[in-house]
Amino acid sequence: MDFGKFKYDKKKKREKGKTHQTKLKEIRVRPKTGDHDINFKVKQAINFLEHNDKVQVTVLFRGRENAHVDEGRKVMEGIIAQLSEHGKIESMPSQQSRRMICTIAPNK
Repeated sequence: MDFGKFKYDKKKKREKGKTHQTKLKEIRVRPKTGDHDINFKVKQAINFLEHNDKVQVTVLFRGRENAHVDEGRKVMEGIIAQLSEHGKIESMPSQQSRRMICTIAPNK
């Protein structure tokens, strides 16, 4: 038997019993993050959801941004709207001191 074929068969036997373990991936944005940057992060999140990973969307507030939570909520709602066809909301957006957090699970 060819050694390369032997190694290939051995690798396949190890992978046969493995399944994908769901991980929690995070994307972080700020209220003043540009549209192009947000779209890039959304594409990454879509890729995570397609690989059956959960995505945690975090909007960070620093300094005077805490006074304008509505700007962060608009960013969060926009991201959720773009991800709605690829996943479902597991936990609604909630404010926790300086961050707003939402978890999105993949569609099955």
